[in-house]
Order: sequence, then C-alpha cells, then structure tokens
Amino acid sequence: MHVKHFQDAAPYEAPNHFGCHGLRLQGFEPDGPKNQWVGLSQFLPAGGAGPDSTPFEKVYVVLEGEMTVIIDGTETVLGKYDSCTIPAGEIRTIENRSNHTCTMLVVIPYPPGVTP
Repeated sequence: MHVKHFQDAAPYEAPNHFGCHGLRLQGFEPDGPKNQWVGLSQFLPAGGAGPDSTPFEKVYVVLEGEMTVIIDGTETVLGKYDSCTIPAGEIRTIENRSNHTCTMLVVIPYPPGVTP
C-alpha cells in the first residue's frame, strides 16, 4: 500500500488552467500507482480550463461546488459527487460559474512514454 497524506501532496501547474490550484494526491512516485495519477483541483470562482483536449481519457469527480463542462457547444453542470469521463481527443472547456470554490478530483492515465 502506498499512502500519501494530504499535507504531503505537492502542487502542480496544469497547462491551460486559470484560477486553479492543483495538488497531486497520487502518482509519479516509484511506489505509487502504475497506470494513472490522481489530482485534486481547486477552482476559484471564474476559474476553469480549456478549450483543449488530451490524447488520453480523464475522469472528473466534483467533491464541492459545481463545474460547467462544455463540449461541442453542449453545457453540462456537474454538482457535488457528479462525475464525467472525457474521452481522448475530445475538446472540452470547464468553467466555475458560481461564487464558490469548486473542488474536483481528477484521474488521468500517465502520458505515453511516462513511467513512474
């Protein structure tokens, strides 16, 4: 078992994100997960990301607040404990349109060629 306490989670900068503070909960460690990494993203009001895509799928789970996910002009609001999978190559924009911080768990496979 590989344990990382929240106080030991390291911050990271996510490309094309704004008004966001990311913490790496698991991943990119020799004893950590081998297939994916897990981040905790905290989006301030008016924070978000995109539009962009990644060459691998990702999963979002909203833990607090709400996040608007926009794909092909369709807007979906995710609230507490709602989740979605964004397929590889799908262009998405996410926006925190509320006046509360949105806390979101993000699960993403390692990029091709990256091993922990």
